[in-house]
Amino acid sequence: MAIERAWWRSGSLRNLLILLILWEVVGHLKLVAGGALPPLSAILIRFWIDRADYPGHVAATVWASVLGFVIGNVAAIGAGVLFVLFPRLQRLARGVNIAVFALPPIAIAPILVLTLQGMAPRVVLAALGVYFVTMTATVVGLSQYDTRSADVVRAYGGGNWRVMKLVRLRGAIPDILGGLRIAAPNAVLGAILAEFGGGGRWGLGTYLLGSLGRGEPARLWGIGLVATLIAGASYAVFALVSARILGSTRSVTLNTALPPSDADADAPLALRIALMAGAAALPFVLWWAFIRLTGVPEMIAKTPWGVVDYLFLADASATARAKLLAALAQTLPITALGMVAGLGFAFLLAISSRMIPGFIRAFMPVALVTQTMPLVALTPLLVLMLGRGLSVTLWITISVTFFPAFVLLVQGLQRVPQSVLDLPRAYGAPAWKELRMVSIPAALPYLFAATRLTVPRALLGVMIAEWLATGTGLGNLLNQSRGYLDYGMIWTVAAVSVCLSVAFYYAVLAVERRVLTRLGMQVVE
Repeated sequence: MAIERAWWRSGSLRNLLILLILWEVVGHLKLVAGGALPPLSAILIRFWIDRADYPGHVAATVWASVLGFVIGNVAAIGAGVLFVLFPRLQRLARGVNIAVFALPPIAIAPILVLTLQGMAPRVVLAALGVYFVTMTATVVGLSQYDTRSADVVRAYGGGNWRVMKLVRLRGAIPDILGGLRIAAPNAVLGAILAEFGGGGRWGLGTYLLGSLGRGEPARLWGIGLVATLIAGASYAVFALVSARILGSTRSVTLNTALPPSDADADAPLALRIALMAGAAALPFVLWWAFIRLTGVPEMIAKTPWGVVDYLFLADASATARAKLLAALAQTLPITALGMVAGLGFAFLLAISSRMIPGFIRAFMPVALVTQTMPLVALTPLLVLMLGRGLSVTLWITISVTFFPAFVLLVQGLQRVPQSVLDLPRAYGAPAWKELRMVSIPAALPYLFAATRLTVPRALLGVMIAEWLATGTGLGNLLNQSRGYLDYGMIWTVAAVSVCLSVAFYYAVLAVERRVLTRLGMQVVE
């Protein structure tokens, strides 16, 4: 009872009840697109009628999500530790890391279905969805540590592994848990995308696909809300674990010493060139090896050279290039606009969480719904309300980019040591001045990490909106190519989207290096 009373006093339960009442009223009055948003009671009635359909579909989605979540996060945390201990390994694997996260699941889902069996495609996509998020959070957390504590461990004979265990890993727990909170809904999204795009009998994605053409908004909303509850429950589990483990703990000290210099700054030029070449070549080597090891037919599988041949050397390459360029001209502007808007919104929310905590408590129920509802479930519902124009694409892109960035930025603001905050307050500085002079500069590594994290999500959001709603851009080109069995274009769209994400990643990283180095802060790559 004490928990319920505390939750009510915080305003979260009250705000949720107000939201549900407004939903019911708006639905009955058909104020949204002539009934595209049905009342909650109608959705529950439809759910009760369809109740026998859900157990098998929910069980399939949850099982694939959990298995992919465990596999992906074990690999992510292990890789994060190795990357921090061996920075050159991180530089070598950077291309693979970005490519893994930037792969559009809707492009590779049918390929995985053809090359893997059973639940494997769903598990793989769920694991891919969580890997980069948790790995990035782990590297950020392990890199932002108090070197004085590490010096104490080394003074007593401890090596790098001992420092990692006693100092870095313990200090990184808040960041890792924050990464797990973001990653948990991503696992659900990956599993549903595989179900939606790869066939199969069971799964919420399969159920949603079979229900799209029936013209029953209440059923679509029911499936979407069930998917949201699953993803939201996964987020809540790690939020509770984080609260239980961390409690009200806050950083109280800060080592203001300059970070160590670049590990490769004094390396021979040949070694630096080899690392750069290896980082660029490794994703293509793994791509080629996957095709050869799985024995995929050449008609379906395209090696890197096969994509080059399709796009530049084949008889129909001019037509393929024209289609691709036209799609890129439609996709890239809205992707950039949505990403900038999402980051700006996340920044304002993070600042508001410090300035006006009550506003964030009121907004969080809506934010959690937009974050945890899988994109393939959210898109048809938004189409019902907003139509198939630019607004639905922009809305989806903002909704999938702002929340991960918001979580990382709040984490960065919370990790500013209390002793540092006390200094401007002792001189009577108002809250906004303290944020501007201390908290925001201290959180810059998290802002850049959030920017790098949102790039592939923005592109994925736009492509799904184009695939399901607008009929334009890369998403529509991908959908048409699947219908025509044009596997060359499928692989080409996937490769181009990854290359775009990698290019933007390096652009953000270049700005990050310049800014943080000038401020004497550590660059977390």
